[in-house]
Amino acid sequence: MKSISYKQIAWLLFFTYFFILMVQITLLYLPLSSKVSFLQIKQTEVTGIKAYLPIFYVHVYSAIFVLLAGFTQFNAKILTKYPKIHQWLGYLYVSFVLLLASPSGIFIGWFANGGLTAKTSFIILGVLWFWFTLKATLLILERKITVHKKLMYRSFALATSAITLRLWKVILVYLFHPAPMDVYQIIAWLGWIPNLLIAEWLIRKNI
Repeated sequence: MKSISYKQIAWLLFFTYFFILMVQITLLYLPLSSKVSFLQIKQTEVTGIKAYLPIFYVHVYSAIFVLLAGFTQFNAKILTKYPKIHQWLGYLYVSFVLLLASPSGIFIGWFANGGLTAKTSFIILGVLWFWFTLKATLLILERKITVHKKLMYRSFALATSAITLRLWKVILVYLFHPAPMDVYQIIAWLGWIPNLLIAEWLIRKNI
């Protein structure tokens, strides 16, 4: 039996810790409230745009399922021993990204704090996430497994921006104490570009 490496354990602990934090953040919005957490600084959108609040909830709640389903897709044991589970969780990931998380993320990105700089980043993120996921789905239907894997690496790298964006925010505020709008402009890009670069490195190394 192949033992689990220290790197795998570290990655599992890292993901588990931040996934739990994401669940805790999501639970802040239960029961439904428009005046908690992030929404406290989005009252202009909440009161002025009828679609904003329901689309925001769609994005927040779908992100949990996307992260959990996406994480399982890179587990070799599930892939080899339980291919049906891998397949159905893959369907869950793709459905939630294409129908819920990515479109709602693009919509919310249009109203992001931080001006045009932040808006542009979040919209690019949402469009790339949608495209990588859609292309990966079409390729697996054609049984082009290798290219499918590469695109899924990229797709999940963007999915984890929900985690890394918050991590970078804590680091920047703790070390440099920038102005709030500066923070949004910086983390809007830091939240996903390094993830994508790491994904490219993993692709070159493992695929």
